[in-house]
Amino acid sequence: MRNAHGSRWRNRWKGIKRNWELYLLISPVLAFFILFEYVPMYGVQIAFKNFFVTKGIWGSPWVGLEHFERFFESFYFWRLLGNTLFIGLYQIAAGFPVPILLALMLHEVGHKRFKQGIQTILYAPHFLSTVVVVGLLLIFLSPQYGLVNHVLTLMGWQPIAFLTQPEWFKSVYVLSGVWQQMGWNSIIYLAALAAIDPHLHEAAQVDGASRLRRIWHINLPGLRPTIVILLILNMGTVLGVGFEKIYLMQNSLNMQASDVIATHVYRSGIIGAEYGFSAAIGLFNSVVNFAVLVTVNAIARKAGETSLW
Repeated sequence: MRNAHGSRWRNRWKGIKRNWELYLLISPVLAFFILFEYVPMYGVQIAFKNFFVTKGIWGSPWVGLEHFERFFESFYFWRLLGNTLFIGLYQIAAGFPVPILLALMLHEVGHKRFKQGIQTILYAPHFLSTVVVVGLLLIFLSPQYGLVNHVLTLMGWQPIAFLTQPEWFKSVYVLSGVWQQMGWNSIIYLAALAAIDPHLHEAAQVDGASRLRRIWHINLPGLRPTIVILLILNMGTVLGVGFEKIYLMQNSLNMQASDVIATHVYRSGIIGAEYGFSAAIGLFNSVVNFAVLVTVNAIARKAGETSLW
């Protein structure tokens, strides 16, 4: 057994020496993840401590699950969890299919210059900063001067205060995100479509298959592995609703619908200086996301052959 174990390690070392250029190429990426993703995990322990900056991590007293119990029993817990979960699922339901449909449509465009122009227009919103996007929302959705409410008024409807009415907040947040990211997210699907063997389409055309038939029986099956992998990754961030955009769109009138875990962590950790409590909330968020990722990956592995691991 020892000889077999030693032989295995010698073979691995030979492989490393034979492909040292590849290992050297990937070393900056590994160093980045180790320094900025794994080393900071050392600080996760403050979620179980009554952290004092003056005492440091090791000097702060241990409180166990006290912060978690406080969060679970708080008045805002169900509102925070409900808003975060609803927005996360809403983003997936509304935003996940759109890049797929967009990629399928762009793939069928035959005129090269027209296709490039459309792609440029669709990719452009991705490069707008979050502040600019929220600024555009404030301008276009303004009840007094916004273009959207001017159109509603011309149609005989009353102006709507989209950004101050809680019932509109989630739709505005999600749909504006779909508009901003749909072009950029379609790139990976276009790459997957480009990898499909064109002879399959030629054979289908010879057999008399229409364009819709070829999309259904050739393009969509070719996209299935990519769709499954990205769906798993998206489900793994279902509670990872971003902070910046929600915080910029948030106000006292829409707080009931816009208050999520990320904004609560900001108020508790940064403004309230409750570092241990906010770390506990963030750890809870990460654990739930990880559990969802593992569960969805297991379901995908049992349902088909495509999964992350």
